[in-house]
Amino acid sequence: MKKILTVDDSVTILAMLNATLSAAGYETIRAEDGLEGLDALELTAPDLIVTDINMPRLDGFGFIERVRRDEKYRAIPILVLTTESDTEKKERARKAGATGWIVKPFDPAKLVAAIQRVSP
Repeated sequence: MKKILTVDDSVTILAMLNATLSAAGYETIRAEDGLEGLDALELTAPDLIVTDINMPRLDGFGFIERVRRDEKYRAIPILVLTTESDTEKKERARKAGATGWIVKPFDPAKLVAAIQRVSP
């Protein structure tokens, strides 16, 4: 079973992601901000990461940059799931190493389809 690390400061979004991804046959690991996400990354090597941008302590941009700095995590696809739709922020996330961008609220079928497209 493929593991997906979900990083979001909204407990509601984490619950929705868990429900959507579990129903699609994925195991989810939850983290409530970028620092917690980095800790979870070390404990479980996920097949894919879904992260928010706006979070306390370490935002999504910083989280993506830190993940990409580590050789062993460089190949993991990272999807950004955020309320942001600003072109500059999308470009910044792409430069940091994001694989794709999905705007909240998300459509469960579209999220799963995006994961299947970028997942190894």
